[in-house]
Amino acid sequence: MHGAFADAASWTRVIAELQNRSIPVVAPPNPLRGLTSDAAYIASVAAQIDGPVVRVGHSYSGAITSVAGAAENVVGLVYVAAYVTEEGVSLGELQSRFPLSRLVSNLKEATYPAEGSEPAVEVTIKAEAFPDIFAADAPAAATKVLAVAQRPPAASAFTETASAAAWKTKPSRALVAGAEQAINPEVERFGAKRSGATIVEIEGASHAVAVSRPKEVAELIRDAVRATS
Repeated sequence: MHGAFADAASWTRVIAELQNRSIPVVAPPNPLRGLTSDAAYIASVAAQIDGPVVRVGHSYSGAITSVAGAAENVVGLVYVAAYVTEEGVSLGELQSRFPLSRLVSNLKEATYPAEGSEPAVEVTIKAEAFPDIFAADAPAAATKVLAVAQRPPAASAFTETASAAAWKTKPSRALVAGAEQAINPEVERFGAKRSGATIVEIEGASHAVAVSRPKEVAELIRDAVRATS
């Protein structure tokens, strides 16, 4: 699952690596409209897959992994440069326990229609700040495309509390991006250690680690698949 400010195309090179190893992949779009509704949608996708599922989430989708990963056919969890949330805790609350990343001061707000209420707020990363904050170790040509293809999350997604913590009952693996500018790496390390996950840290890796280090990300996912086979 892609996280905030990205789409499923950000996983293209990882998907290719996994397919080359005959590992079937489903990369659904993440609505990015709210933790509860996003997790419900992603859980419905997994429920319609015939066979066991290893759920992989990047960034904000780490929270979805923790919630939707409680589904019966999910046999493993992989967090990639992600938030690993606790039940009853929001992303904002988890993040507030640590110094804020550069992302927070480089967000741009916009509104979108919300049924039955006033327009809701969504956020993107300022285009001029996007390369350094999101994908500093990715090719410049790729970051230019990523910057204009951002999928904006609803601001409210960061205030909704998680309804489950699947890592308490499912085996987990986590990749920490050592040169993070979008999420404080300490947030990733804290969540990964608390979950008891097998942890891999890549020094110099940016938030867009699936773009810049696809082989390493694919290897972690492959290990998770093998461990649950």
